[in-house]
Amino acid sequence: MRRRDYLKLLPSIALACPALTSAAPGSKARFRSAICAYSFRNLLQAKTMTYADLIRLAADLQVDGIDFTTYWLPDTNDATLFELKKLAYRSGISLYTIGVRVRLAQPTPELQAAEIESLRKWLDVAQRLGASHMRVFGGAVPKGATDDQAVAWAVETLKRGAEEASKKGIVLGVEDDGGITTDAKRTVEIVTKTDSPWAAINLDVGNFRDDAYNQIALCAPYASNVHFKSEVHLGGKAEPADYNRILAILAKQGYRGYLALEYEANSDPMKAVPELVSKMRAAVQLANSA
Repeated sequence: MRRRDYLKLLPSIALACPALTSAAPGSKARFRSAICAYSFRNLLQAKTMTYADLIRLAADLQVDGIDFTTYWLPDTNDATLFELKKLAYRSGISLYTIGVRVRLAQPTPELQAAEIESLRKWLDVAQRLGASHMRVFGGAVPKGATDDQAVAWAVETLKRGAEEASKKGIVLGVEDDGGITTDAKRTVEIVTKTDSPWAAINLDVGNFRDDAYNQIALCAPYASNVHFKSEVHLGGKAEPADYNRILAILAKQGYRGYLALEYEANSDPMKAVPELVSKMRAAVQLANSA
């Protein structure tokens, strides 16, 4: 096959194999550093920090992007969003993803439709900010339902959500964050059954309650965004995260994308986040030079 003909086939291959849109084993990994707005949740909620302050901090820390948790936006008017978008551009910071409170596992068509309507609203916000990715949640298992039922409902909602996201050119990343996404197998099941190149996993390395590194490895082929944490859980206990080991897992799958530092401990994030970013950057530089 001629190279020109092969290149023409790539889009159809990606559509037939959704995992290839997230990671490609054998390809050289490419990591970009970011910070998650959620790390500064208390300051943003108390309004002692603004999103503009966060963009300036990201530039000072010399990271590449912000995982833009939207919970504390004063509004979603153009004037508000476009000022942040302009500041980010002039600061050399990519607002590459937004985080929203969409929860997929809804037991009735009416509740699923409500989540899709919320998702449409936030897809519009993501588009106006210039983000190409949006983080959503699997949600809790509804009362009286089984895990299998909850997964089926989540898949149905995510299929419809991915169709909406495709119209905006935005990837949906399902975060492993409790509920039906407590473990990697269920999270992967939701994404693979959705079977869309616009649905992937927002891989949070610190949210698995046990056997963290093996669970990270299960999710890595489907990862569209990665949350870095200071700790992971092994044997039911929290331990300092081995950044080099995590990056090696992601590199094996050819992950190309952002690593967003998300700090959830109680210490002052203005002191803790810069230290962790420095540690993460050192690991990234080592991995990128490998």
